[in-house]
Amino acid sequence: MNCDYEGFEIESFEVGRGLWHARFRRADHEPVIIDGVLLPALNVGFAWPDPDTAVADAKVQIDHLSKKIVGMAA
Repeated sequence: MNCDYEGFEIESFEVGRGLWHARFRRADHEPVIIDGVLLPALNVGFAWPDPDTAVADAKVQIDHLSKKIVGMAA
């Protein structure tokens, strides 16, 4: 499952049977800069039972981190 949210692309992926994670990156494919570190993508580090829940958690993380991310287009 892939979706766009607040200027980010979110991708869910299965890392084991029934263990879903999500990865997000800027929609313009520029790296995110956090504390001077260039990051091409960020992975949400929880294993969820389904892709929808993994994407929902990624959205929460984007909302939380967007206040701290430097170099993100407004």
